[in-house]
Amino acid sequence: MTAQVTVGLDGSEESIAAARWAAREAVLREVALRLIHVDEWPNVPEAPLPDALARAEALVRDTAEQARKEHPDLEVSGEVAHGRATDVLTAAANDSDLTVLGSRGLSGLLGYLVGSVSLAVVGAARMPVTLVRAESGRSARSHTGIVVGVDIQHPCEALLGFAFTEAARTGLPLRLLHTWTLPASYGYASVVDPGVGEELGAQLAGGLDELLQPWERHYPGVDATAEQVMGSAAYQLVEASRNAGLVIVGRRNRKVPLGPHLGHVAHAVIHHSPAPVTVVPLG
Repeated sequence: MTAQVTVGLDGSEESIAAARWAAREAVLREVALRLIHVDEWPNVPEAPLPDALARAEALVRDTAEQARKEHPDLEVSGEVAHGRATDVLTAAANDSDLTVLGSRGLSGLLGYLVGSVSLAVVGAARMPVTLVRAESGRSARSHTGIVVGVDIQHPCEALLGFAFTEAARTGLPLRLLHTWTLPASYGYASVVDPGVGEELGAQLAGGLDELLQPWERHYPGVDATAEQVMGSAAYQLVEASRNAGLVIVGRRNRKVPLGPHLGHVAHAVIHHSPAPVTVVPLG
């Protein structure tokens, strides 16, 4: 693996915002920035159309020049690759610390359009991938902090490691959110007595504090808070994302017949969070 941040370019407003976000991230990490445009036309990689190739090369060149202008000390490389975008970008992601892609906004109700290529890369990459909206390409410092969804019932060391390291780099406060629902065996008891789940909630809060203690000791400068909330994980994380500079969620490898699969929580967050979303593979 190479110490670099990779960004996929397609010329859209979203991919330009992703490039600017990725450049800032590369500076924070003190690594190089790699720009990639994948030329899928025509389908024969050995024979790209001259005009399409020229436009692609100009896009990469102009974006690289802008990144160097904004960050004079940043090492920037760019390339036009040929082949299937999913395969090329996934391979690049597996060879990078972080890969950044753009996603297009639809409306407040419909959320964001995440293309098949981005979804495939997010679902298959072995390293973290961040999806950036055009309007969220500005600095995360203009927001309240970083939100990360955690599940204390499953191992999430990679997720916490990424989240605490990111908070340490940016200086942003870190809010860790664990959501839960009452077991079905509680039936209508929760309706009759809203306090019936308090004991369970207290147990979960204790488990969350125990999970975080070693990370807080290792990152004493990070302003981290932990919260357990009753309700849908997808809903709570989307709500928390509205004032966040970055949302971080985990993705567990799932063996399904049709290829890589995103869980419903990650799927909901990347489609509805207005903030950039980083998906961290958890193995």
